[in-house]
Amino acid sequence: MNNFLIKQALFNNVNQRHIRICTIRFCSFDRNSDEYQFWQKSRVPTLHFQKSLPRLPIPDLKASCDRYLQAQKPLVDNVEFDRIKSNVDSMLKIEGPPLQKELKDNDAANRHTSFISAPWFDMYLKDRRPLPINYNPFLVFIDDPKQEYNEQLIRSTNLVISSLRFMKSLRANILEPEVFHLNAKKSDTAFFRTVTGLLPPAISWYGAYLFKAFPLDMSQYENLFNTSRIPKIGKDVLYHDQNTRHIVVMRKGRFFKMDVLDEAGMILSPQDIFTSLHYILNQPIEESKNPVGILTTEERNKWASVREHLENCGNAEIFKIIDGALFCLILDEDTPTRDYKTLIQQYLHSDGKNRWFDKSFSLIVQKNGIAGINFEHSWGDGVAVLRYFQDIYKDSTGKPKIHPGDKPSSTNAESLVKNLEFQVDDKTKNDISEAINKYKKITDSLDINLFEFNDFGRNTCKKHKISPDSVMQLAFQIAYYKQNQKFVSTYESCSTAAFKHGRTETMRPCTMATKEVCLDLFSKNKPSKDSMIEKIKKCSNIHGQLVKEAAMGQGFDRHLFALRVIAEKKGKVPQLYKDPAFIKFNHYILSTSTLNSDALMLGAFGPVVPDGYGIGYSIWNDRLGSIVSNYRQNTDGKVFVDCLKNALSDLYDCLK
Repeated sequence: MNNFLIKQALFNNVNQRHIRICTIRFCSFDRNSDEYQFWQKSRVPTLHFQKSLPRLPIPDLKASCDRYLQAQKPLVDNVEFDRIKSNVDSMLKIEGPPLQKELKDNDAANRHTSFISAPWFDMYLKDRRPLPINYNPFLVFIDDPKQEYNEQLIRSTNLVISSLRFMKSLRANILEPEVFHLNAKKSDTAFFRTVTGLLPPAISWYGAYLFKAFPLDMSQYENLFNTSRIPKIGKDVLYHDQNTRHIVVMRKGRFFKMDVLDEAGMILSPQDIFTSLHYILNQPIEESKNPVGILTTEERNKWASVREHLENCGNAEIFKIIDGALFCLILDEDTPTRDYKTLIQQYLHSDGKNRWFDKSFSLIVQKNGIAGINFEHSWGDGVAVLRYFQDIYKDSTGKPKIHPGDKPSSTNAESLVKNLEFQVDDKTKNDISEAINKYKKITDSLDINLFEFNDFGRNTCKKHKISPDSVMQLAFQIAYYKQNQKFVSTYESCSTAAFKHGRTETMRPCTMATKEVCLDLFSKNKPSKDSMIEKIKKCSNIHGQLVKEAAMGQGFDRHLFALRVIAEKKGKVPQLYKDPAFIKFNHYILSTSTLNSDALMLGAFGPVVPDGYGIGYSIWNDRLGSIVSNYRQNTDGKVFVDCLKNALSDLYDCLK
C-alpha cells in the first residue's frame, strides 16, 4: 500500500550551520511586512468576477422530468416505471407548472443569489443526524518533503501561520480568484490576468470566457474562518464573528483560547505563535474526565438541549469563544503508523473526545506531525476547502516560518493563552458518558476498506478516448451487481461553482448503458472484446454528457428538490414525491466523490445511508484507488472491494 501515499523527497540531514542560519533569519523576521502578513497579493482581486458570474439556471420542467425518467429506468421494473411515468405526466400537466412559475418568480426577485442556495442551507441545517461520519469529510496532507519539519510543534505552527496568511489575503481581496481553465496554457497566464483585471467587475466574467476560462463562485470562502454550526432544536444556525483574534486549541479533550492576531488584526510573530503552542503542548495535564467535545457527535436535537443546559450552567462565554474562533487546532497525543486504515479512522471520526465537529474546519496534527482537516459541510463544499488545503500546504512547506533548531522565547505565553474550563454538573457528566458509549458503538460498527489497482489508470483510458471517471463509476456498478445482483441509486457529486452561489448537483452514474455492460459481463454469451469496448465507450459518452449537464446547471435533482420545498410549504405535495420509487431513488446506496491534489495523502467520508457505501476514489496516470466506508452490520465492505478489484480487472481485460 506504500504507493497509495505520494512519494516524498526526503530532505538531507541538516547541519548545524543551516540551523544557525534559520535561527538568525527567524530572529530578524519583520512581522509587519506584507511578505509575512499575506500569502498572496493577486493582481486580480479575489471577488473581481463575483459580480458578473452567471446565475444558476432553472432547467425546463419537461427536461428535468425526462432526465428523471431516464435515471429511474435502470433501477426499476416495467410496472414501477409505468407508475413513475404516470406521476411524471401529472407533474408536467397539473402540479408542476404553478410550482415552476413560483420558483422562477422567487428567483427573479432574488438575483443576488441562486434558487438552490437557501433551501440547500436549510436541508443541511435541518438534518438531525450527527455530523461525524454522516456529513463531515476529511483530508490528510502528504508529509512535508523536509522530514525534520514533520514534528508536531513545528508543523502545527507553520500550518497555523499559513492559514492566517491565507485568511488575511482572502479578507484583503488579494487572494487569487478561483478559475477553471479549459486550456491552462492559454489562459493561466500573466496576459489573462492583466486583461481581465483591467475589465470592470460587471463584465469581467465575459472577458474570462473569451479565454475559455471560467471563474468560480467564491461566496463560500468567507465562512471558512470564524464560523461554527450551532445546534438548535429543529434547525441549526451558522454563527459567524469576523472580529475575533484567536483560535481554539484542543489537547487531551481540553480547550485553550490562543490569540494569533494583535489588536490591529496583524498576525503575531512566528515566535509568539510557536511559543504559545509550545506552552500548550507542555502543560502537565491529564485527559479530560468530562470531554465536552464528545457532545458534538450527538444527534442534533439532543446536542441542542445539552448545550442550552451547559450555557445556563455558566458556560455561555466559553461557547462564544469556541464559536467565534478563527478555526480549531487539534493536537492529538496519538502517533499513528502509516497504516492508512488507522489514519482514516483518526481523521474521519476518532473517539470524539478531542474534537469539535461543529467548527467550519478543524486542523488536526498528530504527535508525529501527520496533519489534516475535518470540516463541517453545511457552510460550503469541496472547492473552497480544497483551495485552502492546497494553498496552506504549499505555503507551509515552501515558506516555513519556524525551523528545526528554533527555540520558544522566554516571554510569558500565558498572556496569549487562556485555559478554558467548562463548568460541568452531574446531568452533563451523565450526558457525556452516554455520548461516549453511543459514539463508540457507532464508530466500532464502521468498517474501512481501501485498495489500489495498479494495472491501468488515466493513460490507458485516454488511449481509447474513454473518460477515466466513467470507468471508475462503471466499475462501482459492476462491483455492486456482482455482490448483490441488482442495481441501486448512485450519487456522484458535481460542483456548480461556475454559477453565482452554486452548490452541487447530483450526477446519476447508473444508466441503461452501464446496466447493459454489467449484464453482458455476467452473461453466458459474453459479447466480443470489440463489442465490449464500444459499449464501454458508449457508457463514457453518456457519462460525459451527464457530467456536462450537471456542471452547467442542467441536472434535475436540485430542480426537483427546489420544487418540492415550495410544494411542502403550500401543504400539497405532488404524488411524484410520495412514490416509494422516488424515496428509494434518493436513498443513495453508493455515494461517490473524488478529489485529486498533489498535496493530498488521503481523503474520504462516511456512508450517507445505513445500508450504503461511502466511496472516495482517486485516479492517477497509471493506477486507480478507492477508500470504501460502510457499516458492518448492514453491508460487507471487504466483499465489495474484492468485487471492485474484479470489476476493474474485467474492464482492463477489455481495454488492454
